[in-house]
Amino acid sequence: MPAEFTVRAVLLDMDGTLIDSTPAVDRAWAAWEARWDVRLGVRASALGRPAREIVAERVPAEQAEAAFLDIERLEVADTAGIVVLPGVRRLLAALPADRWAVATSCSAPLAAARLAATGIEPPVLITASDTARGKPDPAPYLAAAARLGVDPADCLVVEDAVAGVLAGRAAGCATLGVLGSVPAAQLPADVVVADLLGVRVERDGGLLRIVADQPLVEADRKMSRT
Repeated sequence: MPAEFTVRAVLLDMDGTLIDSTPAVDRAWAAWEARWDVRLGVRASALGRPAREIVAERVPAEQAEAAFLDIERLEVADTAGIVVLPGVRRLLAALPADRWAVATSCSAPLAAARLAATGIEPPVLITASDTARGKPDPAPYLAAAARLGVDPADCLVVEDAVAGVLAGRAAGCATLGVLGSVPAAQLPADVVVADLLGVRVERDGGLLRIVADQPLVEADRKMSRT
């Protein structure tokens, strides 16, 4: 049966949630690994964390800034094949302009490049350049809610990565998981859907009712935030 969230605003991740940048991400990081003789041990596109933090864990401290700037350059230069995911444009068009934001683990230059490549124009954009700590820390989603002037408890976070879902939960938001980075059972969200095609927006006065028509996984948690 459908799952519903009643909230005042929607906060969305970008990569894997709004757009599919997986091939570009994995190409750039594979090149970076070869250049820096580093092995991530997992697909970079599945991490959902700021590149600066990923790099800092894998290279000596004195090389971290140069290594981060290198992966940023590689990723900004490669937007080939990046596409908007199913259902995204319809969902964003249904949201009031002052009620949604994007919070991404990309740096500001990288987020700008990918948004330009896909034509998505978020009214509020929080990037890894805007917060001291990235996902799974709640800072990105707390910043997005603050920019919208909405209590985080009245927000729905939409995410494809475990780190992002954990960030949303830590911020006190309801969470909707989208398949992309990991299997449904691994996403600790209130509800998990295959994609955003089956997610619709209904306006109820000053509230937004977000309806997931065909949830794959539904946690036993309260989902109405008023």
